[in-house]
Amino acid sequence: AMNLQTIEIKAFVPARDMDLSLRFYRDFGFEVAWSSDDLAYLHAGDCSFLLQKFYVAQHAGNFMMHMLVADVEAWWAHAQAQRLAERYGVRALPPEDRPWRIRDFVLVDPSGVLWRVGQNIGEPGRHA
Repeated sequence: AMNLQTIEIKAFVPARDMDLSLRFYRDFGFEVAWSSDDLAYLHAGDCSFLLQKFYVAQHAGNFMMHMLVADVEAWWAHAQAQRLAERYGVRALPPEDRPWRIRDFVLVDPSGVLWRVGQNIGEPGRHA
């Protein structure tokens, strides 16, 4: 039998300004496990991605990441405490319950990458 076990899947997230994006993601709550001039490996717990020194406006502006977390309010409070929107001039929209039963917030990174960070809220009416 074939072993089709998977270990990890990572996206290559574009960065217009590598140093700025690295600072942003550190402040957001990611650790930089390693980095070179044009690539960095970032993780928060078991979630990880590769930050790539690569930028095409149309690509970055349509690039989305989704991160499922245990406590969306804690992540939002952390983003607010770090003043990410003000310090980096980016868009941040507070948590809302979505029809697909996730409560999430939106945060755009300095390159225009849109993050949705959320938690599962179970059956309708169950999270009240």
